[in-house]
Amino acid sequence: MATPEESVVHGSTARPQDLPSVDRLLRAPAAQGLVAEHGHTLVAGEARALLDALRSRALAGTLPAAEVQPAAVESALRTRIEARLAPRMRAVLNLTGTVIHTNLGRALLADAALQRLLEAMTSPNNLEYDLATGSRGDRDSLVEDLLRTITGAEAATGVNNNAAAVLLTIAALAREREVIVSRGELVEIGGAFRMPDVMASAGAHMVEVGTTNRTHPQDYERAINERTGLVMKVHTSNYAVQGFTAAVDEATLAGIAHARGVPLATDLGSGSLVDLAHYGLPREPLPQEMLAAGCDVVTFSGDKLLGGPQAGLIVGSKDAVGRIRKYPMKRALRMSKLPLAALEATLSLYLRPERLVRDLPTLRLLTRPAEAIRAMAEALRAPVQAALAPRFTVEVVPLLGQIGSGSLPIERLPSAGLALAPAGTARKGVGTALDALAGALRGLPLPVIGRIAEDRLLLDLRCLEDGAPFLAQLGTLRERLQ
Repeated sequence: MATPEESVVHGSTARPQDLPSVDRLLRAPAAQGLVAEHGHTLVAGEARALLDALRSRALAGTLPAAEVQPAAVESALRTRIEARLAPRMRAVLNLTGTVIHTNLGRALLADAALQRLLEAMTSPNNLEYDLATGSRGDRDSLVEDLLRTITGAEAATGVNNNAAAVLLTIAALAREREVIVSRGELVEIGGAFRMPDVMASAGAHMVEVGTTNRTHPQDYERAINERTGLVMKVHTSNYAVQGFTAAVDEATLAGIAHARGVPLATDLGSGSLVDLAHYGLPREPLPQEMLAAGCDVVTFSGDKLLGGPQAGLIVGSKDAVGRIRKYPMKRALRMSKLPLAALEATLSLYLRPERLVRDLPTLRLLTRPAEAIRAMAEALRAPVQAALAPRFTVEVVPLLGQIGSGSLPIERLPSAGLALAPAGTARKGVGTALDALAGALRGLPLPVIGRIAEDRLLLDLRCLEDGAPFLAQLGTLRERLQ
């Protein structure tokens, strides 16, 4: 490596020959410390990658001489290694106003579920071992009794998500046969994953009945024939059709299907196990109600309103669930020990409904009083204003959040938060200023995710139960905005 004086002689940019060799860099005391900490393989690989990147810039004439000084190169190597080892999945502060946010991990797990996860990860367990008999066990048994107790089902099983639960149900009960479904229920679950695609993937032939806004009992009656394997009803949890509408309820549909010897399955999607109206929230249909109405199979999610880990839960009659459980695809879709451990702990919370609003984070956040949220906003306004002044103004505002993840699409949750707006910025520069502020918030050690609306960056505080982590970063935020 050239000396600092030589680099100066050749101008403000460095040449390729000013760079050290990989071997020389690795012999430096700082690099030796990195090798002792992380091992030779990682450090040597990152050293080569770093020098290759610096060499390319040197050849292009864009590498400042200061960046090839020994201390600078060694510091860059440490930075590269830290970046390589940093987790890609990170904790964030969800200030979007959407409680069950698909892109931000959906439901938060309860403390009991976290403890059960830790136990499952750090010790052998009876995942498929019957402790009573000493013989091979069935992993479904870990949660089946809980699901049966809570929903009243004859049998239950689980897979890795609700899309898989629907896919498996259709494949097991109606592969190479017809599945009847209302046109008004051909939902897109998300990510262009549509009910017609699920039907096709399961090997079933979809038969649409009715119209987008109105479907009647006779539509189903006329469609059922000797090729029908299943009647399917889908709860439209992620959108609403209003106005001149008609749909067939589950009890009526069960009577029609069963009279012709055809099973009825319904997909509830969001998976509420308690009447949300008891907590002042909009009501969602319950699996136990669908079973009481005569549905043979009910599918729903574990990580939405249920408040647990990602899972697709299938409850219903012993015959239908038995066929589903025995279908070969079930093994490919089964749950692993970690979500099973978290699911068991979460379902156990429902056995103590009086404590549920305290013990289940999802329900606790959904029922958090708007007055308490506003009080937090009032407490945070001044320190946030101090961090953002003079470039931005900060105002406490009422907000309307939402449950999220396709649940109750037109309902809103009264909330409160902070509205951040550029101060003295021309209209055409507002968007740029807000994008920069949103980027700075996302770039914090604990990223802060809000939403931009009506020329303001809104921070909805419904999901911020402890303001300390947010306040602790305001100094860093101020520095990055300067």
